[in-house]
Amino acid sequence: MATSKFQALWNHPAGPKTIHFWAPTFKWGISIANIADSTKPPEKVSYPQQIAVTATGVIWSRYSTVITPKNWNLFSVNVAMAATGIYQLTRKIRHDYFSEEQAAVAKE
Repeated sequence: MATSKFQALWNHPAGPKTIHFWAPTFKWGISIANIADSTKPPEKVSYPQQIAVTATGVIWSRYSTVITPKNWNLFSVNVAMAATGIYQLTRKIRHDYFSEEQAAVAKE
């Protein structure tokens, strides 16, 4: 039984013999790196980088549901990219625009 499941995965149109398998696998590295960047101070977070990660995640999440065969690995990695990008952008925006207001209010 395990052999037939392995053979089905191996011969699947989005299986390990195609770029459709490996491209999302490498994108997981970007998502994991973005999660690791959560420990960086917000000053070190880049707006252009996080906008690119978020936009890529949102656009390709939608596209990955349209292509045939459905590639759920591609869909889930792009949802993760969009989520981590949005999280990093909100951290950066809060730090850049709202922490100064709160500091000014606290001084009064």
